[in-house]
Amino acid sequence: MTERGPDRIPEGTVLSERRPGERWRAEFPYHWDADALVSRRELLHLAVYTSGALFAGTALLAVLGLLRRPPRAAPQPVARVEEVAEGQAFYFHYPTPDDEAVLLHLPGGRFVAYSQKCTHLACSVYYQPERGRLFCPCHDGVFDPVTGEPVAGPPPRRLPQIVLRREGDLIYAVERVL
Repeated sequence: MTERGPDRIPEGTVLSERRPGERWRAEFPYHWDADALVSRRELLHLAVYTSGALFAGTALLAVLGLLRRPPRAAPQPVARVEEVAEGQAFYFHYPTPDDEAVLLHLPGGRFVAYSQKCTHLACSVYYQPERGRLFCPCHDGVFDPVTGEPVAGPPPRRLPQIVLRREGDLIYAVERVL
């Protein structure tokens, strides 16, 4: 009968014949002295440095986001007042030809404009005059046409508003407010 390793458990010994302290060694034959140990202090250092790096990366992205504000678009004519009947919508592009927007002529003569991109998953939002709401058909999102705030469905925040200026009978889009 030969003995093996530093544990000195004889080969060929049946597991049930071994003492309780020897059983786990037969099932888990690892030599702890050969293990590359990591101390608690080293693990804590790794955790602190990793957290610091993640914080620094997040702070850098926040600063870059503040520095990289989109350029302010020049005022663009949208429509004439008589083109948009009260209680109806007029769809246009602002600030670029790729950005869809909607101009609403609310009851009482007030005009408001919003980005037509839903704040949930960027689907197009449409005005439903018969129900008096802005509706996103992708996930049944509903926005208040007066404020742009979400009133139903999954959208998490209000629609970006477009500031309007009226000069005579012409309505201009001035800037987009997030």
